[in-house]
Amino acid sequence: MSDRTFLNWPFFAPHHAQLAHELDSWCTAELGSSHRCLPQAARSDAQLDAETRKLVADLGAAGWLRYCVIAPHGGAATQLEVRSLCLCRETLARHLGLADFAFAMQGLGTGPISLFGSEAQRARFLPAVARGDCIAAFAISEQHAGSDVANLRTRATKDGDTFVVRGTKTWISNAGIADHYIVFARVGDGPGTNNLAAFIVEAGTPGLYVSERIETLAPHPLGSLVLDDCRIPSANLIEGIGAGFRIAMATLDVFRSTVGAAALGMARRALDETLSRVTRREVAGRPLADCQLTQAKLADMATRIDVAALLVYRAAWTKDQLGQRISREAAMAKLAATEAAQQVIDDAVQLFGAQGVVRGSAPEQLYREIRALRIYEGTSEIQRLIIARQLLSGTAARTSTS
Repeated sequence: MSDRTFLNWPFFAPHHAQLAHELDSWCTAELGSSHRCLPQAARSDAQLDAETRKLVADLGAAGWLRYCVIAPHGGAATQLEVRSLCLCRETLARHLGLADFAFAMQGLGTGPISLFGSEAQRARFLPAVARGDCIAAFAISEQHAGSDVANLRTRATKDGDTFVVRGTKTWISNAGIADHYIVFARVGDGPGTNNLAAFIVEAGTPGLYVSERIETLAPHPLGSLVLDDCRIPSANLIEGIGAGFRIAMATLDVFRSTVGAAALGMARRALDETLSRVTRREVAGRPLADCQLTQAKLADMATRIDVAALLVYRAAWTKDQLGQRISREAAMAKLAATEAAQQVIDDAVQLFGAQGVVRGSAPEQLYREIRALRIYEGTSEIQRLIIARQLLSGTAARTSTS
């Protein structure tokens, strides 16, 4: 059982501890052998897709996806609460990486609708996602525009009551199994971010297809999308032309901290598995845990986890309680938590020895899972740039008023 004392920190209210305990119990009961029949690297695309669909359906039926959308459209609260999202992702990631993926994409793939959608859009798309009846996806990345959103090349052209969208998206989670995609495109030919827009593109739209599946260290449904003269109703434009960049950044402002929370869950699992291993494994007639070098490594692992948790839940609390942009806090949370988790999991592999690199073992699975978190939703390098720019802009502002 992972350390749960952090739930007593002042960042949380009683209902947060209840959420964490209830979800942990559900995960223990439900994320068993039926979801772990094969090591991740051995799953076929068909098995992976089927398992993801089942996880989404199970999460929806149990009510956990209510935290991904807003009330009164099936959500648990009238606003997306970042602390609850973080607790859900931390708990799910500790139990099963693919379950965290299934949950997270339901939130990220509807975040723009929850935050900026019209009432008609919310009523149409959110309830089915909350129930687990429909799968959501977020499509912003392109071959030449990942973190550089200003360089998007996908184009949307107004044509009567529709927009004709042309372009290619890549690194899209849930590609091929999603019921709708939030697609970001440029309206017109001007550079920069002023003419970006966000569209809800439904699966089955003529001209929309998956051009390839992408295999990664920890397999998830991932691929590239082609939009070949897709006609999108104007009713599926979120907020308006020119709002796309603001919608994307505000959505990431909510969900970037949750990436850190997922990393935190994986790190906690690694420490739990390691503690069990070193207390049972004997070296030279005594438990490995009695060795001072082992104890030093365990201390470093635990300290990294608590530092990461403090930054993750500070960011989440700040967003929930103050309602302001948290670009700096979220960047620090994602950077610190993902980098710390990578080191904690690497330490777990080392303390497991040869068993740590056996396919299907807990450390090996975690080693596969954690690596991508230092890249998606902004690499560690991008997070450092965000933090530095926030510091420098604050310094410049104070200098100009002094």
